[in-house]
Amino acid sequence: MVWDVCSWRDTGPPISLETILTGGKYLRILSDRLHSFMSIVHSDGLEQFQQNNATPQASRVASKWLQEQSFDFRYFNAPPKSPEMNIVEDIRDALLHAVEKRSPPSRTPMDL
Repeated sequence: MVWDVCSWRDTGPPISLETILTGGKYLRILSDRLHSFMSIVHSDGLEQFQQNNATPQASRVASKWLQEQSFDFRYFNAPPKSPEMNIVEDIRDALLHAVEKRSPPSRTPMDL
C-alpha cells in the first residue's frame, strides 16, 4: 500500500506501507508529513485538507489530531468512506493506466 498527499499545485513524496494502515500509523504519517507539505505548497493560506475517511482516517486519534491542527489549515470533513468526493480515485485510475502502458513494464516498486 502507498500513502501520498497531493494538491493541484504539487504532490508529496509517496510513503510505502509494508503493513496494514491503522489509525496510529496514519496519525504518524500526518504528523510527520502533512504540515511540511501544506506549508510549502500552500504558503498563501489557501490550504484545505481533504481525505476520503477510510477507517484509519476516521479513527479517533486521527480525527482528534486534525481538530487540534485546525488553526494551521482548514479540514474538509467529508462523509465517512466517501471516495466519490475525493480526487484520489481519479488520480489512481490515471496512474494505473500510465503504468500499464509502460514498456518495458516495471519489475519492482522502486522501478515505478
